[in-house]
Amino acid sequence: MITKLRHGWQSMRSSFWFVPALMVVDAVVLAILLITLEMSVDLHLATRWPLLFGAGASGARGLLTTVASSMITVAGLVFSITLVALSLTSSQYSSRVIRNFMRDRVNQWVLGVFLGIFAYCLVVLRTIREGGEGAFVPTLAVLAGLILAFVGIAVLIHFIHHIATSIQASSIVATAAQETLAAVDHLFPDALGEDDDENADGDLESALASQPWLAVPASKTGYIESLDAAALMDVARTLETLLRMEHGVGDFVVAGTPLVSLLDPGDLDEATTARLNPVYVISRQRTVQQDVAFGIRQIVDIAMKALSPGINDTTTAVMCVDHLAAILIRLATRRIATPHWLDQGALRVIVRGSSFEGLLSEAFDQIRQNAEGNVAILLRLLGALQSIAGQTASLNRRWMLQQKVEEIAETAERSIASPHDRNRLAKRLMRVHEALDMRMAS
Repeated sequence: MITKLRHGWQSMRSSFWFVPALMVVDAVVLAILLITLEMSVDLHLATRWPLLFGAGASGARGLLTTVASSMITVAGLVFSITLVALSLTSSQYSSRVIRNFMRDRVNQWVLGVFLGIFAYCLVVLRTIREGGEGAFVPTLAVLAGLILAFVGIAVLIHFIHHIATSIQASSIVATAAQETLAAVDHLFPDALGEDDDENADGDLESALASQPWLAVPASKTGYIESLDAAALMDVARTLETLLRMEHGVGDFVVAGTPLVSLLDPGDLDEATTARLNPVYVISRQRTVQQDVAFGIRQIVDIAMKALSPGINDTTTAVMCVDHLAAILIRLATRRIATPHWLDQGALRVIVRGSSFEGLLSEAFDQIRQNAEGNVAILLRLLGALQSIAGQTASLNRRWMLQQKVEEIAETAERSIASPHDRNRLAKRLMRVHEALDMRMAS
């Protein structure tokens, strides 16, 4: 249930309707409160300050009508500018970063401000009456409408500045990197110990492969966005059996194919199947909250687009490598969650999850493959690996880094023809090897 609620909250945060709708409701409530105050207490505002409150019914109606029509026009303009920004971002960088624009609080609040002012003016306009004993002008609410109009002008100026800043490559990459780093801190909070062996249980699954497993089919088709780890462990504990995840967070699953498998559970009833499927949140797209690889994927996609012949933007690709290095440096010091979950010493769940090797390959392999002949990118990749190597004392992880260095050296050997460029790469390779050898020796 918690996972479902979290998924629903994330979906609402990523929408354009939730925050603006709340702000419209708040504006309507504010209008009602000010009108009620004016009707309940005779403040004599028009008599005390005639220049400020003495506009009269026709003047108040004209002011609010002007503000309302202006605000709804600007709201349409804001929506159009946002759509153009989304289109440019999708074509220039990657469609996977559009979600970050939709989750941008500034964009949501700006749209909500203009729609809220429009709704506020409509409510106040409805109460203005002139002539006879029933004449009523909510002078306090009219003044508040004028103040809100100036607030709208300030918000429009800020929005133009914000949208011009947010579509820059540096802002897009930095936002994706910050979100990924936050996910790393949340998912992998524990530091990596010097004696940790990530491959200690590598032969366990091979030994269990010949055992009788009963598959539980998925009920939906889509990407696994998240899962409730506590609920999954609770099912395995209740059934007193071993549960094996067939797909991890971020994987694509097809309805009817195995989602999880149970080790010799006897007869699998519908209640157990119905209990296991809700543990997973399966949707149309991946999210970063439980999927660090997707955060890395976004940055890699931007780098790939920058390296494409049609764009050929090496600077953006270099920027992506720098942020990927920052993410991998953070990961290099963290203990990735164990693939085997125990309950009072008994193995209950075999997990399909992230590994340092997988995340390292996700970050650098495709960039290396598409950077043939690009000396700047190859040098930056070597520098990133050197920085990562300086942050981890794990022998296994250093061998993984060594393998990536050798792959980059092979790419450079095959694609770089200039003797000068080859010499620069050779010098950098020497420094990286020295850094790796130094840490291995220590």
